[in-house]
Amino acid sequence: MQGPFRLSWAANGHVLKGNGHLIVISHGSGGSPWVHVDLARVLVQRGFTVAMPQHEGDNYLDPSEPGPASWIKRPIEVSRSIDAVAGSKPLAATLRLDSVGMLGGSAGGHTALSLAGGKWSKARFRNHCEEHIRDDFSSCVGFFTLLKGNWLDGPKIWLAKSVIAARFSDDTVQGGFDPRIRSVLAMVPFGADFDPESLKQPTTALGLVIAEKDINQVPRFHAEAILAACEPRCEVVMRLPEGGHGAMLSPMPPLEAGSVAQRLLSDPPDFDRGRVVPTLNSRIADFFLRTLGRESSHPGIPR
Repeated sequence: MQGPFRLSWAANGHVLKGNGHLIVISHGSGGSPWVHVDLARVLVQRGFTVAMPQHEGDNYLDPSEPGPASWIKRPIEVSRSIDAVAGSKPLAATLRLDSVGMLGGSAGGHTALSLAGGKWSKARFRNHCEEHIRDDFSSCVGFFTLLKGNWLDGPKIWLAKSVIAARFSDDTVQGGFDPRIRSVLAMVPFGADFDPESLKQPTTALGLVIAEKDINQVPRFHAEAILAACEPRCEVVMRLPEGGHGAMLSPMPPLEAGSVAQRLLSDPPDFDRGRVVPTLNSRIADFFLRTLGRESSHPGIPR
């Protein structure tokens, strides 16, 4: 058992040579690596080695430091994951660790954009929420509460803006860099706090997954804004017209009925998860094979 999931794998199994590339997956805020296991399996079947760190202070066991406090640390934790793989002789012997891929969703997508050269600041986060909190409320307050179109919305907005203004005034420019990372994929990313100029010339190959019915990170403020900044030097790996913020999660975590998480992560009614998610996972593998190169004739792991 890993969290709420019953998963199977060969612990301490024999290392097989794949295509020579490592992919690091960064999970979302308050989440876990295990919601990306189905994607990891596809990547392994296509010859990749996959590392899935659990981010300190921003995971399902310890959600004590979400938001900008975590965003500063996350790129460092990705680099430490690469270091850990490099420190394993059986794994390192099969890999080109100067040509690593990295992907993440939501806050993990923010991590991805940082590692593609994006620059952000706490003050830019504050400024976004000052201007757009009513239209992008969940991006500013997380899974704490929702606007419900009643008289409480005004006090909620006032309190949220007051807390954000007090906590996030620092205009220090933040970012991430690891020269080993050559290709990055950001899925439904938090992106409103990035300086668009910093992503006009990404430092890595950069792909995006955009879910058009995402109500957690409203695309026009986040993924679409990043796309407008980085085109034509980035690409949309897949656009999900009926997808919501949780479209990338597989297996889907259990969501408590009536909870904020259920509202923000549940699939919209017309989203065909059984058809779309396998296609998405396959396209992600294709993206990394193309942008990192095929280092061997490895046929993949049998299904």
